[in-house]
Amino acid sequence: MDKTSDALAHARALIACESVTPATGAVFDALEAMLAPLGFECHRFVRGDADEGGPVENCLAVRRGPEGSRHFAFAGHVDVVPPGEGWTSDPFEPEIRGDLLYGRGAVDMKGAVAAMVAAAGEIPREAGTISLIITGDEEGMGIHGTRALIDVIRERGEIPDLCLVGEPTSVNRLGDMMKPGRRGSINVWLEVEGVQGHVAYPHLADNPVSKLVAMLSELDALVLDEGTDWFQPSNLEITDLEVGNAAHNVIPRKARARISIRFNDLHTGQALADMVSAIAQRHGGTAKPVISGEPFLTPPGRFQDLVAAAVKAETGIEPQPSTSGGTSDARFLKDIVPVIEFGLVNATMHKLDEAVAVADLETLARIYRRIALAALAGDTE
Repeated sequence: MDKTSDALAHARALIACESVTPATGAVFDALEAMLAPLGFECHRFVRGDADEGGPVENCLAVRRGPEGSRHFAFAGHVDVVPPGEGWTSDPFEPEIRGDLLYGRGAVDMKGAVAAMVAAAGEIPREAGTISLIITGDEEGMGIHGTRALIDVIRERGEIPDLCLVGEPTSVNRLGDMMKPGRRGSINVWLEVEGVQGHVAYPHLADNPVSKLVAMLSELDALVLDEGTDWFQPSNLEITDLEVGNAAHNVIPRKARARISIRFNDLHTGQALADMVSAIAQRHGGTAKPVISGEPFLTPPGRFQDLVAAAVKAETGIEPQPSTSGGTSDARFLKDIVPVIEFGLVNATMHKLDEAVAVADLETLARIYRRIALAALAGDTE
């Protein structure tokens, strides 16, 4: 039997491990149990305290090929978002109904990790070095996950030549989209201090809400750019507004808001943070920006071509390269290796009754095998 059929068994084993972010323990035990028999050396470590998004477990699994051979990496995560209430079946008891496998993480992204393992089992050691870069903190704060793995990769001298991240990039059917890049992300917490007082005596108070509204109006009116050949226009969205004033006749002392900016490569996170801070100061407020990631693009070339060729060989369609959507850990990995994202259909990710087509799992494993073999053969030169 073709070992790519192991993708379903691996997916079920991973889904059965309750691994709401940040993930440690059982799900990594299951992953190591799959990889060790294939000849992978699994380096597992835990980073971070609870007050900073931890503890987080990570795994760098490497199976070395011949001396001087190329190194191809798969990257992904085994942590999941909380399942929520209202599932038809237990979200951590994988269940097949019809042609679908149900369970939290089936799509995002235990299914893809399972396909990576199945693909690795079909790649001979002589082809080159294969690694899996797996974190338990992609859905969380992202502080002690892939960034910590990158530190370990550098320390151990295990930097790959190319990396494929298994995020669910497909939209309507498996293979219709890949992501050679993503926009950057920044969140900014805004605050205005005022002077509390009675609404009938405004001259004795200082209303922070008026200042905050003016600040947000200026920010909301900004047109950051019109987009580029590869990226859609940058957008700024107001995501929270808080005053917390329970009294109808009191001018509040403080008002807060939060904005989120997704930006293309016409900007940097720091430049946008400085711009927002200057606007906040003009209106008597302060800004605390947190830059989650910078935009990146793996330009057209042989890497994109071999991914597209592998997808077409197994599905008959050519994936559209796109930089749409949110962020992923590719925003960190791009600092050490060219990276492209490709994975399952994303229609049910983060939803109740998350599910993946069983046939897609096995097709994805075959696609991943083709990509890895082509990359290891030097087809990117």
